[in-house]
Amino acid sequence: MKELQERIRQEGQILSEKVLKVDSFLNHQVDTGLAVEIGKEFARLFAHEKITKVLTIEASGIQFAMATGIALGVPFVYAKKKKAITQGDVVYAASVHSFTKQETYQVTIVQSYLNKEDRILIVDDFLATGAALVGLADIVEASGATLVGVGCVIEKTFQEGRGLLEERQIPIQSLARISSMSPGHVDFIEETPLVPSLVTVASGNEDSPC
Repeated sequence: MKELQERIRQEGQILSEKVLKVDSFLNHQVDTGLAVEIGKEFARLFAHEKITKVLTIEASGIQFAMATGIALGVPFVYAKKKKAITQGDVVYAASVHSFTKQETYQVTIVQSYLNKEDRILIVDDFLATGAALVGLADIVEASGATLVGVGCVIEKTFQEGRGLLEERQIPIQSLARISSMSPGHVDFIEETPLVPSLVTVASGNEDSPC
């Protein structure tokens, strides 16, 4: 998305070669119009997948998962970082390490919200270390649902996240792929279109915030 790339160039704050701050328009204060367009783009990219639910993790992925769910006409579910007493004990859980907060969370989803008939699209704001997305993929696998792919708003291609997902043959679409960055400068590369034969991947019994 060219609009997204331009917003990153104009408003993103590059704090180091690995840390990009986009909280003025994406994940603290949110440009709702841009979020809606991001949801439409994910819906377009994965339109052929017969998705039944969109999955994310709180909190920065929620607006994009909701926008994608609206565009697809399906519910979205988000993994909670703190288990509420109303959740009970019947939950799927995974440990996720946050790169930006340097904390490890036990994220949970009530089991009744994911089932074997579901076709799941995971959506998140960043793909960097991949820890959050791997944790969500583990949860999808545990539920027996089918993980059709991962959509990320921004990807830092110089970190290991994509490699971890590709090892599990999970299709990935990122809307802005950053090849390198430094204070005052950012370089993007174009996303490679998905190969049709690799688009659908069923979760079997195998098996970061970014």
